[in-house]
Amino acid sequence: MGVLLRNLQKVVPIRRARLRKDVDTLRHILGIQKFDLGIICVDNNKIQHLNKIYRKKNVPTDVLSFPFYEDIRPGKLPCPLHRDELNLGDIFLGVEFVMKQCQEKSLDLHGALTVVTAHGICHLLGYRHDTDDEWAEMLQKESYILREYNKLTGRHLEPLT
Repeated sequence: MGVLLRNLQKVVPIRRARLRKDVDTLRHILGIQKFDLGIICVDNNKIQHLNKIYRKKNVPTDVLSFPFYEDIRPGKLPCPLHRDELNLGDIFLGVEFVMKQCQEKSLDLHGALTVVTAHGICHLLGYRHDTDDEWAEMLQKESYILREYNKLTGRHLEPLT
């Protein structure tokens, strides 16, 4: 099982090998290595278009997740019955949007992409943030993931709030 990583934007140069390695580390932490996962890097126009269609918000954003399993409970891994169900879904990274945030806050782009990818994976695993309680649960999970990531890599990433 693996990660399909596509860079469909040309606005911001990204290091795909580094992002792939970071995604593999996140997958290891979560124990989801047997599942396929799509990561698609897009510009503001594409992420805004997707956000408008699927969330009815006509603005660019940092990340959109499209889970394969829509009814999964947070903290539970899916139980696929067939090989072709070993898929978590797709994550669209608004790389141009993330870059602007990084410039405003003096953050490292690749670190921020790892953080928003962790956020997107949480969505694929059933976490939501429609209510304060859901947000607290998701933030707790993201904090755990990034703490473990930091232990393995020596980095100092924190959830974006």
